[in-house]
Amino acid sequence: MEQASHPGLKIDRPPQTLREIVLERMRGAIIAGRFPGGARLVERSLCDQLGVSRSVVREVIRVLEAEGLVESLPNRGPVVARMDWALARQVYDIRRQLEASAAEACAGVADAGVDVALAAALEEIRAGGEARLFAATTRFYEVIFRAAGHEVAWEIVQRLNGRISRLRALTLAAADRAVPGPERMARIAAAIAARDGAAARRAVEAHLDEAARLAQRALEGE
Repeated sequence: MEQASHPGLKIDRPPQTLREIVLERMRGAIIAGRFPGGARLVERSLCDQLGVSRSVVREVIRVLEAEGLVESLPNRGPVVARMDWALARQVYDIRRQLEASAAEACAGVADAGVDVALAAALEEIRAGGEARLFAATTRFYEVIFRAAGHEVAWEIVQRLNGRISRLRALTLAAADRAVPGPERMARIAAAIAARDGAAARRAVEAHLDEAARLAQRALEGE
């Protein structure tokens, strides 16, 4: 006798491993500035704070190093990587080229499914909450890049995502934005929904130009 099918039992996403949980928490702490640039990451202390083994901590540090959030220094070991304007400017230059091109291309091929996905991500962003905001922002741009067919460009952005998130946390705190970040992103989505590639490109460039200005002021002020 065959087992009856129960679609509701299917697990769409497997449970997080311990390493993934620790990685998520460490990445979030660095992005939020709870571990400032230059701070040493002492294995024994992290093991005690997180309640995990040294092997897990070492694996997580290796991943964070690959993401550019941690660097290993001679005689000091792993430390939180410092972010300065010279580095941030390069990140914004890369984003400007890749994101503007992707948004323009996305507008030319987008359909109702893309519009719905971007609207859902924007709703999550507006709902607030640090973790939800960063995850939803990543989804917003992933929809654009994948719809545009810019898979390789998205891989590059993903490798920069740790640094991008640190800069995003820095600029979100600015009180004098000409236009709030979520509204800038809504303009990008609206241009894509209107299938206006040139407007989508301009909306991305305006968003990143303002973010870069705020980041420069904050980092040079430090």
